[in-house]
Amino acid sequence: MKKERFLIAQVGRTVGLGGDLKFHLHTDFPQQFRPGVTLQSSRGPLTVAAYNPKRGLIRFAGYESPEAAKALTNAKIYSDEARTRELCPLKEGEHYWFEIIGAEVREGDEVLGKVREIQRMLEVDYLLIATDEALREAGLPETFLLPYIPRYILSFDPEMKVLQTRDAREILEAS
Repeated sequence: MKKERFLIAQVGRTVGLGGDLKFHLHTDFPQQFRPGVTLQSSRGPLTVAAYNPKRGLIRFAGYESPEAAKALTNAKIYSDEARTRELCPLKEGEHYWFEIIGAEVREGDEVLGKVREIQRMLEVDYLLIATDEALREAGLPETFLLPYIPRYILSFDPEMKVLQTRDAREILEAS
């Protein structure tokens, strides 16, 4: 069975003479890019030689010259659930995006829909929710965006994959 992987970063252009590359994160866990860690990429396995999060630069072992590093421009870096859990421990009450995607969204006993994906806009994560079929048949939109903030999110049960909300129905109706 193939592990489902997801994008966590993308490599940009070369910078300087040491093989450094611009590094564009798509994750909240930059600590997983520490030297010595081997990552899966669209160009095969890559081992981090150096990472500078303040400057947004990374260097990979075996690619320490600008000429060699250019071969990695636009490479995509991936992880999977098991590796993420290993390298990126969470605090109490925090959840991985892959746990939330696919979760049923409820307000009280009413099912509003399922989380299709998560989009980050500025500093806020928004849940793209596919509206429940019964609500769509009643004339409500096919999808709606719900900010993942305490104002709307009451709780999340990762075992049951249920997200309890408040005032989300109002956002759905206004969409």
